[in-house]
Amino acid sequence: MWLKDKLTNALVRYLTSESRNYEPFAISPPDILESALERADVLLVEGNQRFSTAVKYLTRSTWSHAAIFAGTAAGLDNVPDGVPILIEADLKNGVIAVPLDKYAKFNIRICRPVSLTESERNDVVQFMHDSIGMQYDLKNVIDLARYLIPTPPVPSRWRRSLLALGSGDPTRAICSTRIAQAFQSVSYPILPDVERLTDKECEDCTESVREVMRIRHHSLFTPRDFDVSPYFQIVKPTIQHGFDHHKLSWSD
Repeated sequence: MWLKDKLTNALVRYLTSESRNYEPFAISPPDILESALERADVLLVEGNQRFSTAVKYLTRSTWSHAAIFAGTAAGLDNVPDGVPILIEADLKNGVIAVPLDKYAKFNIRICRPVSLTESERNDVVQFMHDSIGMQYDLKNVIDLARYLIPTPPVPSRWRRSLLALGSGDPTRAICSTRIAQAFQSVSYPILPDVERLTDKECEDCTESVREVMRIRHHSLFTPRDFDVSPYFQIVKPTIQHGFDHHKLSWSD
């Protein structure tokens, strides 16, 4: 057990070290970013760690991390009251609340659930608040070691299943799976499986074919899914703030 814990800690330190080739190109000033966000928005982040490189490859996406915007801090030990916060699952620290400006120098994307009631938004945020303190899913060292190779030679059809490997312990979490559970708790779709029932399979169907949504297991969700989901609106802070290309200054 001692050797396993030591090996796990060494892997975490290595995977969370910064890569050298990260280039921010679409960052928003913190005040503009905050003004564009609403509670329960999902913030996708293009991370700059070795771990992030592997996640981006396995998910075929720019985005390696996801967090929930939870409004302003109140009664948290690590964030002063009134500071805008995100709730995320961090590889080192588990599920934590962090200041929004943590990602001020990163490429980000805002994904907004479009039809939530205020009560449902509160429930999603509360779900994430209640998750604070959970550990990141590091139970299986072999599972963690899959991120040591940033671009493993894995066929594309197997990449998502490789990313989803883990202990399955409900007291543990990774970034996108816990957020997926928060939205599933209010029956909000991300990328559900759609099953088509014929009139023979569905007695109360008014049409010959009916589509029924079935919830996918939360362990199968990745940050990319919030981006490609047809049920989340993409919000760009610069445009929402009142972008006007006529006001730009160009060099000769």
